[in-house]
Amino acid sequence: MEMLPELEKERSQSTLRNDKPQDEDKQDDAPHYPSSASLALIVLSLNLAIFLVGLDNTILSSAIPKITDQFHALGDVGWYASAYLLTNCAFQLIWGKLFTFYVVKWVYLMALFLFELGSLICAVAPSSTVLIIGRAIAGVGGSGVGNGSFLLIAHCVPQHRRPTFIGIMGAMYGFAAIAGPLMGGAFTDKVSWRLCFYINLPLGAILALVIFFFIAPFRGSKKDEVGFLNQLKQMDLPGTMCLIPGIVCLLLALQWGGSVYPWKNGRVVALLVLAGVLFIGFVAIQYVSGDRATVPRRVFSNRNVWGSALFGSCVTAGFFMMLYYIPIWLQAVKGVSAIKSGVMNLPMLLSYVLFSFVGGSLTSVIGYYMPFAYLTVILMSIGSGLLSTLQVDSGHAKWIGYQVIFGAGVGNGLQTAFAAPQCTLSLEDIPIGTAVVLFTENLSAAVFVSVAQNVFSNQLKTNLATYAPDADARAILSGGATEVKSLVPQSLYPAVLFAYNKALNQTFYVGVALSCCAVLGFLGMQWVSVKKKEDTPSE
Repeated sequence: MEMLPELEKERSQSTLRNDKPQDEDKQDDAPHYPSSASLALIVLSLNLAIFLVGLDNTILSSAIPKITDQFHALGDVGWYASAYLLTNCAFQLIWGKLFTFYVVKWVYLMALFLFELGSLICAVAPSSTVLIIGRAIAGVGGSGVGNGSFLLIAHCVPQHRRPTFIGIMGAMYGFAAIAGPLMGGAFTDKVSWRLCFYINLPLGAILALVIFFFIAPFRGSKKDEVGFLNQLKQMDLPGTMCLIPGIVCLLLALQWGGSVYPWKNGRVVALLVLAGVLFIGFVAIQYVSGDRATVPRRVFSNRNVWGSALFGSCVTAGFFMMLYYIPIWLQAVKGVSAIKSGVMNLPMLLSYVLFSFVGGSLTSVIGYYMPFAYLTVILMSIGSGLLSTLQVDSGHAKWIGYQVIFGAGVGNGLQTAFAAPQCTLSLEDIPIGTAVVLFTENLSAAVFVSVAQNVFSNQLKTNLATYAPDADARAILSGGATEVKSLVPQSLYPAVLFAYNKALNQTFYVGVALSCCAVLGFLGMQWVSVKKKEDTPSE
């Protein structure tokens, strides 16, 4: 039985240049995927893109002291990370829309250009303000590069092979998390902190060349809106004008609340209220806009999309929370240096990388991703629960083994969150579905890292008042994790250490709750075979 003309046209879409020149709109009778050699080059390049985007999240952590020394701007430290995170999250859904209605190749190169431009501005920044602006521009481009990389994988490999490559890309992101602080420290000590940004330029140029020469121009959707006004309508400008300011207000409130200003301060309260109003406005606009919405109803009403978004949000938020607070436990309780705590955090990160690759490969082999969603909840819940039992005298076997269990769960989970929309949505809806997952993951990570910070601060105050009432709680809270021993008299140190450990245990409960809540996400996801032939949603 012959395929319907529309489906045949969609499946015959080519993403790789053939040896013979072809018209952009001309379609063959069957899908064309890259040869093994070309696919290897494309996949390596896309993994390089994920590495660069992931690297920008962590590479500055070791360079910040030298940057603040040069610019004399210690108060701007929070913005070096926040500026990138804020714009990366705010523009995620916008890039999903751009990839849907315009030629994917050119949109991807535009995103890469913005990422490179932001990196160049940071590299030559004469002041802290310029550095923050560069970080914001890089964040805008980085969100498009990350989204587009997953989309190009969907067009370059058959559906049943996608989980393997998604797992590889997830592993590469984890590798960037490992390499970032080490590379940043090496560049800063041996050459200059500016090399943390200069390194993006030649590597980004290599990526651009591969995309330009090996990816053919194709649209993310068959719908071709003619005219500038029609294109603007498709971009859902009213929704965008609510979404971006809403995210900015929320992240600013989380950045300032409890640190720069008290949570009851009028600025923080106003930002939270304004964020809530803008988000309600965005949802209302999405409801009435139909297919013109930033997130069309047909996409988010798909249970696999909202299930993946909820599942991935819990996994990502739990992962980043532990990524921040396990090193604090190692530094404060075990008394190791910041660099050594990074090395002692490797069991979780290496486990994450390994199981991300293994989980993706096994998904392609057995044909189903849902078993790994179940495994994620089990391993993350056990791992985070065990981490919350760490004591001052816990040995290597415990803090290493617990990290391995938790990291294994995260590795399986993150690739599963992306595999579901990739394998259940039509090709034209994949960029929006992927953007929804990335957006909710980034936003939840920002929110719950802030939640964990407030839990830790409040519990530390309470515990110090209970177990070490004579200690200077203000000095301990304002000091660094490695300075605890020098901030209190030796006679009070054991009690302070016990209070500090207990506060971190209670902070890890946030990770336990997030790990358990991930079950709500996978209950919404369907058991869909990645080996089915059609690139259509499963009903």
